[in-house]
Amino acid sequence: MSYKRWEREFFGQKLVIENGKMAKQADGAVLLKYADSVLLTTVNGNEKAMPGTDFLPLTVEYQEKFYAAGKIPGGFLKRESRPSDNAVLSARIIDRPIRPLFPDGMRNEIQVIITVLSADPDNPPDIWGITSSSLALNISPIPFEGIVAGVQVGYVDGKYVIFPSAEELDRSELDIVVAGTENAVAMVEGEAKEVSEEVMVGALEAAHEAIKSLVAFQKEIISEFAVEKWVAEIPVAPEGFLEPFNAMVDRDKLAEIMLTPGKKNKDRALKTYRDEMIELFTEKAKETWSEEEIEANTGFVKDLFHDIEKEVMRKRVIENDVRMDGRKHDEIRPINIELDLLPRAHGSALFTRGETQSLGIVTLGATMDEQIVDTMFEEGSKSFMLHYNFPPFSTGEVKRLRGPGRREIGHGHLAERSLKNIVPKGESFPYTIRVVSEVLESNGSSSMATVCSGSLALMAAGVPMEKHVAGVAMGMIQEPQKTVVLTDILGNEDHMGDMDFKVTGTRDGITAFQMDVKVAGVSSEIMTKALEQAKTARLKILELMYEVVPVPREYVSDYAPIIRTINLPYEKIGEIIGPGGKVIKRLSSDYDSTIFIDDEKSQAKIVGSNREKLDQLEKVIDAIISEVKPGQLFEGKITRAEAYGFFVEIAPGKTGLLHISKMGADGKDFLKAHKVGDMIAVEIAGTDQMGKISLKLEGVEVTEEKRRDTRKPFPRNDRNRGDRNRK
Repeated sequence: MSYKRWEREFFGQKLVIENGKMAKQADGAVLLKYADSVLLTTVNGNEKAMPGTDFLPLTVEYQEKFYAAGKIPGGFLKRESRPSDNAVLSARIIDRPIRPLFPDGMRNEIQVIITVLSADPDNPPDIWGITSSSLALNISPIPFEGIVAGVQVGYVDGKYVIFPSAEELDRSELDIVVAGTENAVAMVEGEAKEVSEEVMVGALEAAHEAIKSLVAFQKEIISEFAVEKWVAEIPVAPEGFLEPFNAMVDRDKLAEIMLTPGKKNKDRALKTYRDEMIELFTEKAKETWSEEEIEANTGFVKDLFHDIEKEVMRKRVIENDVRMDGRKHDEIRPINIELDLLPRAHGSALFTRGETQSLGIVTLGATMDEQIVDTMFEEGSKSFMLHYNFPPFSTGEVKRLRGPGRREIGHGHLAERSLKNIVPKGESFPYTIRVVSEVLESNGSSSMATVCSGSLALMAAGVPMEKHVAGVAMGMIQEPQKTVVLTDILGNEDHMGDMDFKVTGTRDGITAFQMDVKVAGVSSEIMTKALEQAKTARLKILELMYEVVPVPREYVSDYAPIIRTINLPYEKIGEIIGPGGKVIKRLSSDYDSTIFIDDEKSQAKIVGSNREKLDQLEKVIDAIISEVKPGQLFEGKITRAEAYGFFVEIAPGKTGLLHISKMGADGKDFLKAHKVGDMIAVEIAGTDQMGKISLKLEGVEVTEEKRRDTRKPFPRNDRNRGDRNRK
């Protein structure tokens, strides 16, 4: 294999493609360099189809290497272990646009591995994995029917920016990844800061123009390879075998069965009808085919029945505007909302839309509960997180319970992006926020139900969100004579339709967007119409959400931790901590709380569950950091007793002298009646030049009198002074 290299400038940076230097045993290998990011993409496949499979066994792995960013992994293990969430999401972004481009019916096992060798923070490598995978597959012998590329799009100062820098991304109103061929956009994934539908369509158009240039570059490279592709083993039924079955199926009856209420009942009725038809077909087929031939090809009969289902469903939508549950194309399923189902949770909401149900639960925590982030590019913590769970009972199935898979991570990430720019951050609400979505029932988009239940639960928990966020999943049926956009799609409509896109947002704009297109030729006009229809649906859902909880609760749950933030003079931080942490440990123990000191912000965060104790702690901290003034009152503790008075600690590390003369007329009695450890009410009498504090009993009037000097003056005549020196 000879070494080849191509170089071109794209979007302000140099793009270099190399082949023939690394991974020469792979079926296809490409080294892609963009700025300082370097990816090695390899593809391998089995020439023989995997028997017994009814899907394409494609796996896409995205490997993050910490050395790529000049880092050593944190924690006990100093090598990369399981993929991070970011790696899983990157693999999904690459998988989604390339999967539809393999031949329909192909069952060969294929593996795509993208290894990050160098990572430039300003030019992240993950999105370039789409282009490098497309190239590696096209120059390999693996059958692959298309050229695809991906770009990142931002919207900065009213202009679209392709592959924005980290600084531009911070200022951008939009952050989406778009993949597609030269003819159409195939996939979109990203978030926005309440942008309009017009801005989103414009972003897709700008992205597609950039994608076309990358596809043209790939065509130049691929043209230099003379690759003989495998012939994909796509099994087919014997000629004449399926025609009788096709004629037997009653389309009108099938359409009636499709209107059976309830997913499980519908599936059961369709399966019963299918099995009846197969049984009749089998008896008739015995006249022409042997039992072995019939048994060997029964799978094709089931596939054909599925194709007929698809044909009937699509025809009914196009011709009659009737969907599988009887709705029209733009109707939303019935919605029901309940709040506060879980007494001890800090916030909870049950959102049910048709046969899709999400239980959203919010937990509020302190700074110590933040998620530690340690990736190739990031180190730090994360104060808002959303976790999505999809148990098997939600679809009435029996499966092993395992940790979150790619689906759970991907759906949770989309919901998190939908909410994160609306959730308050920083000092306005200094909590760590965790939202969990337990999907209890699923027939349609559970990720969009998660956005709705999450928004409701956040407001129920007292998180001061200014707006609700809702989401809806849209679909499309495209036939030569007509294109119909479907609102709030069912699982079957997703499976049998031509597009699946999810839009989330507030009343003021889009906050997240995800789209997968299964057909070419989705025009800007269709996309504009689809987004407007999605907006209408979203506003209807938001109306219902605002009726249930129009504004956030005024207070957080009684079971949530109470967090207060106190600004500290920088020079006083040491006094709060004390020698060896003595003061801060004592305060935490005495007031049943936790104290976090932020040196950079010069702040203290106090966390506890008892409001009265936190009120007292605030006063104590204020006493430590404040300069005392005459007249201030304190509840102090006697730490030392002397014959002339008490030493009283008015705040940790801050002690004053209560002299017997400032105890009033009954000072001697007061001195005898109290001991070390007693709490007494004192008032600041004053401070001297050294900062020493003088105290008096609260409410006692002390009169300062001038002391008369009774000493006799020494004789000052010179003679006497001289006489003293004489012998």
